[in-house]
Amino acid sequence: MTGINVALVGVGNCASSLVQGLSHYSNGGSNDALGLMHWDLGGYRPKDLKIVAAWDIDRRKVGTDVADAIFAKPNCTTVFCDHVGKTGVKVEMGNILDGYSDHMADYPDDRTFLPADIKAPSKDDVVKRLIESRTDVMMNYLPVGSQLATEFYAACALEAKVAFVNNIPVFIASNPEWAKRFKDANVPLLGDDIKAQLGATIVHRVLTDLFAKRGVSLDRTYQLNTGGNTDFLNMLNKKRLASKKTSKTEAVQSVAQFRMEDENIHVGPSDYVAWQNDNKVCFLRMEGRMFGGVPMNLEMRLSVEDSPNSAGVAIDMIRCAKIAKDRGLGGIVYEPSAFFCKHPPVQRPDDVAFAALEDFIAGTTKQ
Repeated sequence: MTGINVALVGVGNCASSLVQGLSHYSNGGSNDALGLMHWDLGGYRPKDLKIVAAWDIDRRKVGTDVADAIFAKPNCTTVFCDHVGKTGVKVEMGNILDGYSDHMADYPDDRTFLPADIKAPSKDDVVKRLIESRTDVMMNYLPVGSQLATEFYAACALEAKVAFVNNIPVFIASNPEWAKRFKDANVPLLGDDIKAQLGATIVHRVLTDLFAKRGVSLDRTYQLNTGGNTDFLNMLNKKRLASKKTSKTEAVQSVAQFRMEDENIHVGPSDYVAWQNDNKVCFLRMEGRMFGGVPMNLEMRLSVEDSPNSAGVAIDMIRCAKIAKDRGLGGIVYEPSAFFCKHPPVQRPDDVAFAALEDFIAGTTKQ
C-alpha cells in the first residue's frame, strides 16, 4: 500500500489546519489518536498523506512553500503545530473566475484576499500538474459561491483521473450531470459541503433527530452563526449564499419528523465579526411541543475553532476517496458523502450513515 498524494485548491484556514494536522499526527506518542475519528482508516494513517500540489490566488501565498503559505495572511486560524516542515511544493497561481467577490476589496489587507497579478492557469496546465505530481485526491477549498471555479477544477480532476472531494456548498456530487460525468470516467467523487467534526450542523441534526425519535414536534428553529475569518467575510455578499443556505437548511430538514415551512426554519451565516477570527459561534434555538401539546424550547451556544473542526473530517474524506480509488470505484462514493457532508446526493440519519461508513471502510458494503 502506497501513501496518498493530495492537491489543495485554496490554501486558506481549512487547508492550514489540515496541513498542520498532518505534521501533528506524524509525531506519534500522545498525539496518536486524540481528536481523530479514525487513526487507521482502511490501512492509511495520517502520516501517509502528502501534499504534492496547491493553488491559490493571493500574492502572499503564490510562489511560497505550502508550509509557509498556510501561515500567511489573511489566514487566522489557531496554530496548533508550529513545526510544519518544508513540503518542497510551491503554491501555484489559481484560476480566479468567480472565486473572488468584489466587496472583499473594501476591507483591510490582513483580513481579505489580495489577488496576484499573474496569468491564470489553463485547464491543460492544471491537468499536467496533477498527472506529474501523481495526485490521488484533490481537495476543493474555494470560497463559498465559487460555482465556475469549482467546476473548472472538477473538470481538471476528471481529465487527470484524480478523486475529487468537494468541501464547499457548490453542488457537484449532488448535481446529476456532474455525478454522471464522474461515474462515466470511473473517478471517485465525494461531496457536497463538508460537515464539521462537531459543528453547528451536526449538533443541529442530532438534536432534530432526537426530537423526532422522542415524539417531540419541532415547530420552529434557527441557527445563527458568526465568525471573523475570510469565509464569513466572503459571505457578506448575500448573492454568494444561496447554495450555502440550501445546504445547511436541507441538512436539518432531512432528519426532521415533519418538514417545516420555510418561514419556520432559518439556518445560515448571520454576520462577520472580525475579532472572532477563525472562532465560530452558533446560537441555536428549537421550539416544539411535547406530550399533550405542551410547549418546550431549547437554546444552545456553541463555540468552536472553525478550520480544525473541518480538518477533523477532511483527513477521513481524503482516505475514503483513496480507498474508493484503490477499489476501482467511480462516481459518487455515497457512504462517506452521507456521513461527512451537509448536502450529499442521498441524505441519511447520522447513525445510519455512520454504520454505512464503517461498512464501506471495512469493505463489507453491499453493492
